[in-house]
Amino acid sequence: MGKHLNKTIAPVVVTICLIAYYSIYIMIILKLNIPNIIKITFLIVSIIITITIIMVLIERIKEIKGGEEDDLGKY
Repeated sequence: MGKHLNKTIAPVVVTICLIAYYSIYIMIILKLNIPNIIKITFLIVSIIITITIIMVLIERIKEIKGGEEDDLGKY
């Protein structure tokens, strides 16, 4: 389990950084004095991107646990 843990650290750190970025982005957008429809649009897009990032992280962890440590091995 230790060797898989070391290889999952980077994807988890990158995911946390991206989620933090989009959280700050959402907070800034909500504080701006722009129409609500634009705020809602940015909010929805940011949520979709965040969900996609989390899904990619889960898929990457499954690949690492399955023994495929290099994405280029598929090609």
